[in-house]
Amino acid sequence: MKLGAKVRHELLSRISAHPDVLRGRPRLKGTRIAVHMVLEALASQMSIEEVLLQWPELTRQDIQAALLYGARATNYEWIALHEE
Repeated sequence: MKLGAKVRHELLSRISAHPDVLRGRPRLKGTRIAVHMVLEALASQMSIEEVLLQWPELTRQDIQAALLYGARATNYEWIALHEE
């Protein structure tokens, strides 16, 4: 399913990065919660509800934004993976 440009823009506007905060890592705006922390929590099989309990300052849209950011980042950046 493809998101419309307006929805993508609205979601990605929830992501921020500044060199003085979390060493410039992308984070959810207004928090010190890095995008990678949300993605790793979801990858470790935490449910969205559990993530929201872990970080009550987040919203479902923040989690959606983190997922979209991760998807977009992997579309442009090559990540070295362990070869089997």
